[in-house]
Amino acid sequence: MTLLVDTSVWSLSLRREAPSLPELDELRRALAGDDLVVTTGVVIQELLQGLISDAARALTRDRMSRMAQVSVDLDDHAAAAHAFIECRRNGVQVGTVDALLAALCIRRGLTLLTTDRDFLHAAPVIGLDVWRPA
Repeated sequence: MTLLVDTSVWSLSLRREAPSLPELDELRRALAGDDLVVTTGVVIQELLQGLISDAARALTRDRMSRMAQVSVDLDDHAAAAHAFIECRRNGVQVGTVDALLAALCIRRGLTLLTTDRDFLHAAPVIGLDVWRPA
């Protein structure tokens, strides 16, 4: 399995006292095991925007730069717009960045690891694979 990890999970994992959540357990398992964990620029941007100190941003940027990254192209943006519209037509609210992450996962066959429940509402509407505990 290849996981695209959402900002919500990364930010929780970086806390001094990270909560006990199955999504964090899955991230640790995936990083230590055979699963591939990937990221993308907008996730890194959101993560860096949430850090106060220059040192924390530099350290996080360095660590995240070592991960496999999914590049975004014009077709991804078009797919994100389609996902956004389909969700809206079905009464599901998603933001622009969330629609882009969903499109990346759908187009590349990735599983999204997130604590953001909005994705669970969007998943059946747009065919998004969201990781869920067994």
